[in-house]
Amino acid sequence: MKYFLNTGSTTPAAGNTAQSGNAASNVAKPSGNAVIPAWEDRPRSLAPGVEWSAIPWSVSPIWEPGVEVDILMYISPSSVAPSHKSMPKDSLLVEERNFKLGDWKQKRTIQTEFKVPKEVQHNATLNAHFYVGQSGSILDPTQAGYNPGKAYHVVRPLSQYQSKKKVKKTRNLLSDMPTTEEETEEEKNAPKVVGNYYHPNFTISFIPDALQFAYPQMHPGPRKYLQLESTGARDASGQHGWYYPILFTNTFWQLKKDMIELNETVKTLPLNVDLNNLAHWKFNIFASMDENIKGNAAAAAQGKSTPGGGDGSEMEMFKEILIDSNSYLLAITAVVSVFHMIFEMLAFKNDVQHWRKKKDNIGTSVRTILANVFMQLVIFLYLMDNNENTSWMILFGQGMGIAIEAWKITKTVNVRIRPTPQGSYLPYTIQFEDKHVLSETEKKTEEYDEIAFRYLYMVAVPLLLAYAAYSLTYDTHKSWYSFIITTLVGSVYAYGFLMMVPSLYINYRLKSVAHMPGRAMTYKFLNTFIDDLFAFTIKMPTLHRLATLRDDVIFFVYLYQTWKYKVDYGRINEFGQGGDDEEVEEKDANMPLKAAPGGDKGLKIPDSEKVARVEAKKATGSEAKGGAKQRRK
Repeated sequence: MKYFLNTGSTTPAAGNTAQSGNAASNVAKPSGNAVIPAWEDRPRSLAPGVEWSAIPWSVSPIWEPGVEVDILMYISPSSVAPSHKSMPKDSLLVEERNFKLGDWKQKRTIQTEFKVPKEVQHNATLNAHFYVGQSGSILDPTQAGYNPGKAYHVVRPLSQYQSKKKVKKTRNLLSDMPTTEEETEEEKNAPKVVGNYYHPNFTISFIPDALQFAYPQMHPGPRKYLQLESTGARDASGQHGWYYPILFTNTFWQLKKDMIELNETVKTLPLNVDLNNLAHWKFNIFASMDENIKGNAAAAAQGKSTPGGGDGSEMEMFKEILIDSNSYLLAITAVVSVFHMIFEMLAFKNDVQHWRKKKDNIGTSVRTILANVFMQLVIFLYLMDNNENTSWMILFGQGMGIAIEAWKITKTVNVRIRPTPQGSYLPYTIQFEDKHVLSETEKKTEEYDEIAFRYLYMVAVPLLLAYAAYSLTYDTHKSWYSFIITTLVGSVYAYGFLMMVPSLYINYRLKSVAHMPGRAMTYKFLNTFIDDLFAFTIKMPTLHRLATLRDDVIFFVYLYQTWKYKVDYGRINEFGQGGDDEEVEEKDANMPLKAAPGGDKGLKIPDSEKVARVEAKKATGSEAKGGAKQRRK
């Protein structure tokens, strides 16, 4: 992709030839806020003792705002345009006269078709040559009387080279086996194929804001659209110059799915162009983001690492959502997404806080925690296997989820590596041992957990085997490993909500929800409702949309249990836990001392009376705990 910043001579204006010998090696130096004269008032020679700078430090607009211009656009496979007379007549696609810069009401649309040049059919770049000049001026640089102060020429590519997405070959594992291992290795090491693509829609925007820029400090995206004055004229200091009105060919909203691959079969192409004025701040955003997206895509195509680990497809999806979705729905989605992130953080915080203070296994399904570790690991392996350019942020979040679930295991049991009995295939095995002698309630929790998982296996295992058999028979896969991971992750996504069933069963048998992390679960289920909102706003099959309601069923069962087994979080419950998990003694120790009624303000409660209050509250807590046990009996 090539852009011409100087289409004319790169030598200084007349009278500056004495300094032009080493001009190419000179670079402008900062000089603060430069005062650049108007183009008509430019000096005809440099000040004594200064040198002409090939790269201007500051640039100012060459034309005043409000001028009317004529625009011609020719297409050609060459980046060097010949005279207008030698160009084919059908190559002139845009001819607009008296377009006023800065008039926001000026909006024009051009719709036409053109024959594709043979060179473009054979992988050459399709270039657009724009000739812009003040109305009535000569636009052809090769014609006599052409004035570079009143007209200019820029080249923009209409086609772009993109690497084709490498489609991994899959096969039916029961029948279509590869002939040799060497073929698969060649496929893995095959170079990426690049294609020439064209999009029929783009916008030609003039940026009428008369702003002065520090040229070397500009972002590369907007700077490549800045067309410097072609004669290389500078002010008296030799450091500052001028630029033509910015002509921005806006391709930001072009989607890859709508692009046409150019080859010998493509004979004609449509062209839909919008001509308007655009505010500078919008131009700066579009040009900067477009440059960053294309840079990341190019780096990913070359196998280089990019910020976030993506290949630009995430931004492509985001643009597609902005184009296809209702603006009000997008606003609601944005607000809801913020709440989703907040609830996710609060759920994480309260879940960790609850498990840090948990001192027993009452109401805890250890098997559920182990199953969660396994499911999180399966999802992580699936992301690694099926998404080469998955963002490292997503992988990091998934890895953190695995680490937290594994940490919960260490809070409930001791993980030990023990030698196996003689005759075993493995020399060592991992064993989960209780941290202490289990109480009667903890033993009941283990019993109920085992019963719940027994029924869970009776439902989940046959479904998993049936799904695996169907996928192996009718679907195609890259390898046996990919088949196993895909089958397991499909089961995780489909039946993951069943992992909450053992906890609900334990609540039912214990007749209590006091051991549950209530706040964390509430935040998680609020996020479930937000996910339901997304499910009903995104196109998907009806059955899949209804499947998103499965977690809501679990939540409503938990709400019913919370209502039936009410918990007073202001006291120590029957499991030795409180609303904030603090002991009675700690609460009393942290209470400020008060003066005795009717006594002096400096008189404090005696220590003996304070100890008596603590003992009385201990007795009250024990009676409450005993009463709860009697109610369960």
